[in-house]
Amino acid sequence: MNDGNYKLIFTGPVGAGKSSAISAISDTPPVMTDATATDMTQNIKETTTVAMDYGTLQLEGGEHLHLYGTPGQERFSFMWDILTKGGIGLILLVDNTRPDPFHDLRFFLNSFKRFISDTQLAIGVTQMDRCANPPLEKYHEQMRSFGLKVPLFEVDARQRRDIIVLIEALLFSLAPNLKVSA
Repeated sequence: MNDGNYKLIFTGPVGAGKSSAISAISDTPPVMTDATATDMTQNIKETTTVAMDYGTLQLEGGEHLHLYGTPGQERFSFMWDILTKGGIGLILLVDNTRPDPFHDLRFFLNSFKRFISDTQLAIGVTQMDRCANPPLEKYHEQMRSFGLKVPLFEVDARQRRDIIVLIEALLFSLAPNLKVSA
C-alpha cells in the first residue's frame, strides 16, 4: 500500500447500489458519470453509470480511501481493468431482487478473478428488504463452492453505516490498522 492513499473498487450488476453506496459514504461530493439508459437498463432505472463513480473517504490517521464504482453493464467492461489498476480490494454488491442473483455473483467473481486473487473481497447483498430469498446462507454456500471465505453482509447501499461496516470488514482483512474515521 502506498503514501496514505488507497483505492477501493465497487462493482456489481446494474441497480445493485454502487452509485448509492459511494454517495452515502463519500466525504467529498461524488463524481458520477451517469447517462440516460437506452437499453434494457431503462426497465430498471432512468440513468446508468457509463465510466465510473468516484468519491473519497477519510481514514484514521489522515489517510484517504479513494472509492471507484464500475459501470454494471458488461458493454462497459473495458473500464473494469482500468479502474482496478492499483486497487487494494473489491466490494461486490449483488441485488437480491434480480432474476438470478447467483448468476450475477458468479459472473462478477469470474470477471474480477485475477484482481480478487491479488487483493481482498467483501460482498454486500442489497435489496433483501424487498426480497428475502435467497437468504445469506445460500450466498455463503456459493462462496464455499468458489473456495472463498470473505466478509458477506446484507446491506442497504443508501445507509452510510451499512457500507462502512462492509468497508471496515474488507480493510480488516487487508491491514487491521486501517480504520474509517468516525
